[in-house]
Amino acid sequence: MNNKKVTILDIRQAKAEGRKLAMVTAYDYPFGLLADQAEVDMVLVGDSLGMVVMGLNGTVQVTMEDMIHHIKAVMRGCKGPLVVGDMPFMSYNTSIREAIHNAGRLMKEGGCDAIKLEGGVDFAPTIEAIVKAGIPVQGHIGLTPQTASALGGFKMQGKDAAAAKQIIDDARSLQKAGVFSIVLEAVPAPLGKLVSEAVDVAIIGIGAGPDVDGQVLVTHDMLGLFDKFVPKFVKQYTQIRTIILDAMKAYKKDVQEAAFPGPEHSFKMSEETLAQLKKMIE
Repeated sequence: MNNKKVTILDIRQAKAEGRKLAMVTAYDYPFGLLADQAEVDMVLVGDSLGMVVMGLNGTVQVTMEDMIHHIKAVMRGCKGPLVVGDMPFMSYNTSIREAIHNAGRLMKEGGCDAIKLEGGVDFAPTIEAIVKAGIPVQGHIGLTPQTASALGGFKMQGKDAAAAKQIIDDARSLQKAGVFSIVLEAVPAPLGKLVSEAVDVAIIGIGAGPDVDGQVLVTHDMLGLFDKFVPKFVKQYTQIRTIILDAMKAYKKDVQEAAFPGPEHSFKMSEETLAQLKKMIE
């Protein structure tokens, strides 16, 4: 396994060389370790953990403490990929000073390599200040889940020419502010291509078509851990939910029928010791 640490420079070089980047999410040590062993380029500890791990209806309720807790767990297993920690809702929205402080907390307390925050032109000054403080920033434009309600829900963005032009303007403003890459979510594939061509930083698509610089998927979606809703842009590479559910049902059946644990799962005691013990308790 290649244990070379992926750096910000590696991400920039990938864009220049036309090498596609693979990014996945992780929220705990086991998945961080798996992402490390798969040798993906980047791992996102996303605030999507609110829905995926915590069972919340959205990302808005996720706190800084939640993010730091999960980033620390991922970092224990993820040594090679560049790990990006998500800035949760309202951790960067109120003031630039608070944004820098919270970004620093994710890096210092969580241990991640970079942070991600949502927003376009309006958040360029905040991003520029965080970058100047020495913290690498990944942008996030298009569909921004934290403010999805203001965008009309979890829907494709950039449908008309004016909205599409705004997304390109957002990407350019984030590049000028100093981001090292940008997540572009839920836009038409042709727009994804135009955004990638408009900037020199890597565009990581999620529902943005094939002509961007890399892709990111929520690991639990790509592994088929949920069956209630599968976004259009998700490819399920396996159906691990069914495997886990079948295993749990088989375990329950074995326990009920006293088929588990068997002799091979049990510790032994010599007949002599057992006889002595029985005399002692008579």
